[in-house]
Amino acid sequence: MEQKKIAIIGCGNLGQAIANGLLAQGNIAAKDITVTRRRTELLSDLGDQGVCVTTDNTAAIQSSDLIIVALKPYNIVPILQELKGHFVSGKHSIVSLATGINIDQIDACLDVDIPIFRAMPNTAADVRMSMTCIATNSKDQAAIRLVKNYFDAIGESIFINESLMDSATVLGACGIAYVLRFMRAMIQGGITIGFDAKTATQIVNNTVKGAAELLIERKEHPEYEIDKVTTPRGCTIAGLNEMEHNGFSSALIKGIVTSFEEIG
Repeated sequence: MEQKKIAIIGCGNLGQAIANGLLAQGNIAAKDITVTRRRTELLSDLGDQGVCVTTDNTAAIQSSDLIIVALKPYNIVPILQELKGHFVSGKHSIVSLATGINIDQIDACLDVDIPIFRAMPNTAADVRMSMTCIATNSKDQAAIRLVKNYFDAIGESIFINESLMDSATVLGACGIAYVLRFMRAMIQGGITIGFDAKTATQIVNNTVKGAAELLIERKEHPEYEIDKVTTPRGCTIAGLNEMEHNGFSSALIKGIVTSFEEIG
């Protein structure tokens, strides 16, 4: 990976997950990462690993090349307007993680022509398993490679049309919570049928991991793999049918659509 200095402005939960993932990747030195937050004590774990922790956004930008802005959507415009004089054409690229703030809005905050990206990783970046969707209108191939390389270091990344970024937020970022809620319910079911909580959790975690790997490796539709474990009059199809009778798939789809509508 091309070595650049990186700053994460507004390093909350997602920013920390990205920083931890980059550190775990091993090719990025802690001294090349700067993170900012008002309450720096919440970033002490990163500081202990050698990351530069500061409240000074200006200094973080000036000492870095790639700027990841992990601020809340309602903060990003006013803060970028305050910081706009510190971005340098030919040096900086900026990546916004904010939902609902488009590239044109970010560009309008800045007085300089620099590559602008939007990215939506998820908190699995912490363990280098994020699925990150990226959008840009930049033609700067060096910047595009740089951004993709960094996000590939914390999982897998794909480029999508900016019009789909809100959808990516729901499916990829909110999706972590949906899957975890499903897993929690599986664990509760496991306890109900006789397992202790620790054993049920181990079984569920690895079952879900295995199911995902089947689809990733074999590139088959989920129903193809489902058909392999549903035998006539068997317990699997009986359970699946009961879940569908109670609205399992419908509830999940409605939840995804509701999250998407909330962004709008």
